[in-house]
Formats: sequence, C-alpha cells, structure tokens
Amino acid sequence: MTAELLDENSVTAYVIEQGLFSSSSKVDVQLLTGGVSNVVIALCAEGKEYVLKQALPQLRVKSTWLADPRRAIVEARALDVLHAITPERVPRLRYLDPDRFVVVLDRADSRCTNWKEDLLSGKISADVAHQLGETVGSWHKSSSTNPELLNEFIEDELFEQLRINPFYRSLAPIHTDIAPLLQKLIDELEGNRTSLVHGDFSPKNILVTHENHAIVLDFEVAHTGNPVFDLAFLLGHFLCKQEHLDNDRDRNCLALCASSFISAYQNSYHSPDPSLAWHLATIALARVDGVSPAGYLDWQGQNRVRERCLRILRLQNPPSIREVFFQS
Repeated sequence: MTAELLDENSVTAYVIEQGLFSSSSKVDVQLLTGGVSNVVIALCAEGKEYVLKQALPQLRVKSTWLADPRRAIVEARALDVLHAITPERVPRLRYLDPDRFVVVLDRADSRCTNWKEDLLSGKISADVAHQLGETVGSWHKSSSTNPELLNEFIEDELFEQLRINPFYRSLAPIHTDIAPLLQKLIDELEGNRTSLVHGDFSPKNILVTHENHAIVLDFEVAHTGNPVFDLAFLLGHFLCKQEHLDNDRDRNCLALCASSFISAYQNSYHSPDPSLAWHLATIALARVDGVSPAGYLDWQGQNRVRERCLRILRLQNPPSIREVFFQS
C-alpha cells in the first residue's frame, strides 16, 4: 500500500498531529527542490527549524526507477548512529513515521551552501574534502568493530535497487567488453561487508557552513557493505566535475580535493581497496550511460567522461588515485 504523499497544504496538520509543533502554532512551510527520491519540506515555528522528508516509491528521473520507500526507516536509524559518532557532521533525527515513510530532522543553517553547486562554480575547498575523508573514515572504522550494528544494517534489496542496478548492471549491455570487470566489482561490493556505508556520499548531499564546515545529508541508502563504495561514489563525482570545469586551475583544485580526501581517510581508518579507481570510473561512467545522467555535462563533457572512464576500466591493473586525477 502506497502512503499518501504530503504537500504544502497537508503538512502543517500532519506535523501538529504528530506533536512536532503545538496546535496553536503558525508553521512556516517551504517546499524544497533538488532531490529525486523524496518530498522535502522545510518547517519553521516556535523557534524550531526542521526538514521533513517523505520517500517516493518512484524516483523523479527519465527512466523508470522504482525504490522501496522503507528506505526512510533505514535513514532514520543511520542518522541516529552516525550523529552519535560525528554530531558536528550529521543532523539530529527528530521524528520517524514508519507507516508513511516520513523522517524529520534538524534543518541546517539556511546560509549553508550546497557543495555540488560550490564545486561547479569553481569554489573548491580541499579542506572540506579533508573533513569528509576524516568523517567517512571514522564511520567505517567505528562500525567495523560493532557486529550488532553491522547485522542491523545488512541490506540487499535497497542497495541493489538504488546503486548496483543503476550504477553497475545497467552499463554491462552498453559496454559489453567490460561486463566481466563490472561483475567482478559487483562481487567485491556484495562480498566484503565490513562497515556501515553511507551509500550516497555525493557532493549534492553535503552542505558547507559559512565557517567552511561540512554537514552530510541523505542516509537512505545506508547499509552494511564495502567501504570502497563511499570513496568511489564521491571520487566518481569529482571525475565528472573535472570534465565539466573549463580551466586548469579548477581541475587541479579538484585533483587536490581527491588527494586530500583519500589522505584524510587513510589517516582515520586505512588504505582503500586497490580497485578503488575501477569503482570510481564505473560510477562516473554511469553518470553518462546509466539511468541518472549528470545534468551539468554537455555532450562533449559526456564524451570526455566516457572515454576517460573506459580507458581506466580497460587497464589490466587499476591506477592510483593520483594517476586518475593528476594525469587526466
């Protein structure tokens, strides 16, 4: 049964009924845009600022992309766990409605910028990348020694729907020569379940405060899995943005971000899997030939990403991160 979706007209009565605000409150409501997988509404009253998210059963992309809305329940639990590890990086969970797949969390300062938009505009901070390497490293390290937590987040279907199918399997019929390698990479992801993985560690899910501090959002694909995926997901976006930016200075700054991110991760946890470059190239290739293409890439940029990723994926051995980003 599909839950009724909330909107600007129905949300006030809903949040008052759930006890988030008093019945006499005049709630300021703002419909937020930019996501493809949720209804997202900002709420403000009584000195409190929240964001309400309700999971959609079908994502807003051109291709048909169905996803189980129970991912909202996964996100709520992940928010609790990861806020406890890095409270300065993860918003606090305020409410979960498991029947209507609604999550309510604290809203970040409205003056925050979105890191994706910062990167695309040439505002590129290696310090933010360093913070993120430390953050995801602390998540992976802390969770790797907690078998009860890992057991709680074992998840096959959601990760398959939202990541394996669109970012790996969808490429095999298009690029048949690398299909065996794609299957090998899938086997790595499914066979090495050692940490709590964010699953959507992308610049679009990162806010940056005026003090240049990173805040991470969107935990609905969190699962027990292979830590390499979080690293590859962020770095795959870096590769795409390198091919979008049109000057050497910005491209080099993104390369420095990649290096800073991995260095901080290694210092916080350990060295990533040798296959990291193949995973990030797969994810970047999927942003061109998968079900959710990067809207900021023109056709020339798409061709450059495709050629660069296929070149990496056709190598006998995966290159280092420095070779990927500094010799492009």
